[in-house]
Amino acid sequence: MDDKQKTGSADRSRININEGYELDYWSNKFGVSKDKLKAAVQTVGNAAQAVEDFLRK
Repeated sequence: MDDKQKTGSADRSRININEGYELDYWSNKFGVSKDKLKAAVQTVGNAAQAVEDFLRK
């Protein structure tokens, strides 16, 4: 479950594709569609660094 009270680095290091605002944020940050972001998370997991590395390939 996403704890909206915890907004520190631990929360920013994970991508929760079930939260609309996170989909918006991360898809904009990486410059990809929400569908592509979801596919990347399903492929490599929800760690933001792993997703970013995957999308840059």
